[in-house]
Amino acid sequence: MAERSTAAVDVADNSGDEPLTAEADQATADGVAQNRERDTDNDEAQGSGGTERPGKKASPPELHSGHKLARRYRLEECVTRLDGFSSWRAVDEKLRRAVGVHLLPADHSRARSVLAAARSSALLGDPRFVQVLDAVEENDLVYVVHEWLPDATELTTLLAAGPLEPHGAYQLVSQVASAMAVAHREGLAHLRLNPNAVLRTSTGQWRIRGLAVNAALRGITSETPQRTDTEAIGALLYAALTQRWPYENDAYGLSGLPKDIGLIPPDQVRAGVHRGLSELAMRALANDGATASRHESPCTTPEELVKAIGEMPRIRPPEPAFTAPPEYQGTSYQQGTYGRPAPHPGVTQPVHAPPPPLQSRTGKALKWAVSALLIAALGLGSWQLADALMDRDGKSTKDSQTQTQDGNDKKDNQPKPVKPLKIYGAQEYVAKGDAQHPGDVGKTYDGDNTTYWRTASYKDGPDMNPAFKPGVGIVYDLGSAQEVSSASIGLLFSGDHTTVSLYATDSTSSAVPISSMKKLGSDTTSGNTARVKVTKPVKSRYVLVWFTALPPAPGDAYSDPGFKQAVTDLKFTG
Repeated sequence: MAERSTAAVDVADNSGDEPLTAEADQATADGVAQNRERDTDNDEAQGSGGTERPGKKASPPELHSGHKLARRYRLEECVTRLDGFSSWRAVDEKLRRAVGVHLLPADHSRARSVLAAARSSALLGDPRFVQVLDAVEENDLVYVVHEWLPDATELTTLLAAGPLEPHGAYQLVSQVASAMAVAHREGLAHLRLNPNAVLRTSTGQWRIRGLAVNAALRGITSETPQRTDTEAIGALLYAALTQRWPYENDAYGLSGLPKDIGLIPPDQVRAGVHRGLSELAMRALANDGATASRHESPCTTPEELVKAIGEMPRIRPPEPAFTAPPEYQGTSYQQGTYGRPAPHPGVTQPVHAPPPPLQSRTGKALKWAVSALLIAALGLGSWQLADALMDRDGKSTKDSQTQTQDGNDKKDNQPKPVKPLKIYGAQEYVAKGDAQHPGDVGKTYDGDNTTYWRTASYKDGPDMNPAFKPGVGIVYDLGSAQEVSSASIGLLFSGDHTTVSLYATDSTSSAVPISSMKKLGSDTTSGNTARVKVTKPVKSRYVLVWFTALPPAPGDAYSDPGFKQAVTDLKFTG
């Protein structure tokens, strides 16, 4: 096994970058000592096979907390400063939200490649990646603005508390591998996929930050980018299962494997590891270019890894343990002593005699009256029952047959029960112009109606201007081909009017024109809910929710007054 060296790693901030640190390098071969700032986790520790290109040592610009870029992005805290660039937590004062910013001089040797990587990553628009919001060259500076996820937790932090349970590890490798397969189909690689780059949101979704950009900032390249990212996913899964880094050196707060024993399967490192996930990690990891698996063929691309995951039995979440409320267990009411005083040990409890029967003259009269009423009621009931039976005797058989036939007819004509359809992912559909807010599409199906995806605010409306913007919308991935019967769409703004349609499409890509899609149905509403019914259900994995008319709405913290809409929650049924 090729030995891999690792630098000490601190837990990174949740900004999208590793923490600020500086270490002294070893003197070079000619004996000339050099001191330089290093990245906290080099590519050999990751096992990525990436190669870092030496860059021109440009001095980072003199920036400080409170400095404002483009009169909009106010720098708050520097989280990384190394090799001529810096990364910051900042505030977008226009939209009043936290963002992350990478900064480097415009004459830095990597400035061009960083801009190109950022713009390519922004075009992908996949919600499983932390989105690039802006990439600008201005005033001798190049800066890249990206999402900041305050509710997300790094895998590094999660593993500090222990390994993930099987379902959590399964969700991690499934979502990360699927996202990277999409990225590679678009020609994008990560090359720095490590526990600092993978985040879990409060809703349980996994997000990947730094696609293409983090590698460009550090000048990292690879001749086999798919193999590099696939091995990195295998290392993430290995760490999630064992709380150990699958190489000899420690990294990311995790202990490495014992020296001189080679790469051993996760289920041999820790007891109770899921066997299928253990073998999957070994198929993704590489040892000098060969698979470390004992039985199965290696996975050398994210696409092959996704296929291997699909062939596994699905791992379901653990069933929640039911615990009866304490106040219900052992109550005096349950034991039949409700309202009685608690007995004292050693004290004889008095026996309460039942109340005496009614012995007075009034009591006897009352008993005779009740008896007479009961006898009269029984006689009347018997007469009515006999009369009803005689009247219906001649047609009981016919009625029985008719009712049975009617029941069968009704049963045959009953509509099929509807079922909710799970959403596995979503992506903005951009037919023309700029995207809306691609990083927020996941909020439309996170189960929280206080979060939402919103459109921009337009001056013309309610009907959108086809020449300028034919519409806005989101493509949803249902995981497999499903028969969609309806959609319920929660809207933030009411008013005259919102028009929304459903289309069946072949992928989440915006390159597929709407003219080639099959329209399923539409709805126009002035309220806060749109219900689109599909008259003739069509099976499709991908469904576009497409808005062509937006109601007027007042200005808020995010946008000016105008015609706009926001989706708070969306549900499909089939």
